[in-house]
Amino acid sequence: MSTIRGWWWRRQPVVSWCRTYCASPVAAPRNPRAPPAFSTASPGPGSKRVGTHNGSFHCDEALGCFMIRLTSKFSGAEIVRTRDPQQLENLDAVLDAGGVYDPTQERYDHHQKGFSEVFGHAFSTKLSSAGLVYKAIDAIDNGINQYDTDQPPKYVNNTHLSSRVGSLNLEWVDSDHSSEEENAAFQQAMMLAGGEFLECVRFHARSWLPARSIINKCLTSRGNVDPSGEIIVLDRFCPWKHHLFELEKELKINPPIKYVIYQDERSKNWRVHAVAISPEMFESRQPLPQCWRGLMDDELSERSGIPGCLFVHISGFIGVNQTYEGALAMATTALTTPS
Repeated sequence: MSTIRGWWWRRQPVVSWCRTYCASPVAAPRNPRAPPAFSTASPGPGSKRVGTHNGSFHCDEALGCFMIRLTSKFSGAEIVRTRDPQQLENLDAVLDAGGVYDPTQERYDHHQKGFSEVFGHAFSTKLSSAGLVYKAIDAIDNGINQYDTDQPPKYVNNTHLSSRVGSLNLEWVDSDHSSEEENAAFQQAMMLAGGEFLECVRFHARSWLPARSIINKCLTSRGNVDPSGEIIVLDRFCPWKHHLFELEKELKINPPIKYVIYQDERSKNWRVHAVAISPEMFESRQPLPQCWRGLMDDELSERSGIPGCLFVHISGFIGVNQTYEGALAMATTALTTPS
C-alpha cells in the first residue's frame, strides 16, 4: 500500500511511529458485532468508508484494513464488505477487490492481470493488498513457496499468521452464514493480524533496532578482546545474529566472527556462542571442539584444561563457563583447536 509505505518508511522513523501508534496494547472491541464497524448497505455520507470483498477472507485484506485505519485519513473508517462494483466504486478506499491498483485513488487490488508492484528496498516479492506487510505474509498470499518445489517439505507449518487468520472463516458446518456472522469473524481476523503487526513493530523499535548500535560497538572494539579479531563480547545480551551478519558485510570484516561471548542474565554464567554459517542455519562456522561436546562440569574442565566449565552442547554450538575469563579461554582455545 503506497500511502502507508511512504508514511512508514520515508516520513517517520520507526521509533516515532511506534510511540504514536503502539503506546497501548491492541484490545478486542467491546462488541465485535456493533455498527458502524462493518456494513453491507449502500454507502452514505459521514465518516470515511473502506471497502473489501465479502465471503472468505485472508490475512492480506484483514491486515490491510487494520493498517489503513491507523492512518489519520482513515482513522475509525467503516469497513464495507461487498463485491458489488457500484458500491466499491463509491467508497473512499478499496482493498483486495475492484481490479484496480491506483494509490492516488486509494485503490489497492493485486489480483488483476499485469500487476507487478513490489516493495522495493531489494525486496522482489509482489505486494498483496495490504501493501506494507511483512514479506512472508505477502509471499504466502501471492502463492510463493519458501522452498524449491522439486523436493517435498520436511514439515508443514500450519500455525503461521496466514493459516490462523484463515481458520477464523466460518466453517461449512456452521448453521449461521449471515453477513453479520461473517463480518464478526473478519473483525476477529483484523485484530489478530493487526495485533501481531503492532507487536512486531514494538519489538523492532524497542529491542531489535537499538541492539544494532551495541553490536556495532562490539565489532569495532573486538581487537581489545582477542588479537585474532574473531571473538566479540556483548556488554549485555541483545538480539545479535542478524545484526552481526549485516554489519560484517557493511564493515567488510574478515576473517568473520567465530564466537560471541555474553553473560546469561538469569544464571550469571557466561556463554560462548559459535556463530552460524548464516542466520537461518544451525551449522556453525567453527563449532566448539569435538572433544568437549556433550561434557559437563569437572569432566569438561579437566578435558579442556579450563577452570569453571559447565557445559558444551553436543553439536558444539554453545558452551557455558562460570566466569568471563573462563568463557574467553574457551573461545580462544577453540580458535586454535580442530573442531
